[in-house]
Amino acid sequence: MDDAFREMPVRVKICGITRPEDALAAEAAGADAIGVVVCSGGVSVRSVPLERAAEIFEAVGPFTTTVAVTHTREESDLDDILAVRPDCVQMSHPFSVPRPFGSRILRVIGSGDPVPAGCDAVILDESHGSGRSYNREAAIRLVRSSPVPVILAGGLDPANVADAIAAVRPYAVDVCTGVETRPGIKDPDLIRAFLRAAGRQSGDAGRP
Repeated sequence: MDDAFREMPVRVKICGITRPEDALAAEAAGADAIGVVVCSGGVSVRSVPLERAAEIFEAVGPFTTTVAVTHTREESDLDDILAVRPDCVQMSHPFSVPRPFGSRILRVIGSGDPVPAGCDAVILDESHGSGRSYNREAAIRLVRSSPVPVILAGGLDPANVADAIAAVRPYAVDVCTGVETRPGIKDPDLIRAFLRAAGRQSGDAGRP
């Protein structure tokens, strides 16, 4: 990963959002991005219909990055996902997609996996919203070797994210279960605590 990225404040994505009010709480706390799960193929209990995803994306302002998170294996779903106009599409399946695609592409990889070609960033995530912790040594190696930004996910919460950032130095961190009261329902207090622990104060997310 380019050294220039390492000098920037770490970015924060609040993932698995199912309600507009939780998206607004994340934005108000200073999150850089929100993730909404769609077309999950039964993988995620947080998956919402595309119409609901569009409603959530429209709730936030133009300087908050919207990410459609999908576990689909059906290439035909990608056009439907693009129709809700996310800034990024996060894919778990290794689709071969044309460029330009219509959105930035985030690829999910596991420990030891190669960095896929043609993506804008990778997410090291073997949790998929389960709360399973990441492999620290694998994450450090990936950050050092990746030609694209690395987003760290898996088992992060307000109590451990500062240590994870200091050890791994990722471009961004991604949290789901660590800021929830139950699956898909976010806790505004936990979101704020996570942002503070990640070095991002409320309202200070690099926005003009």
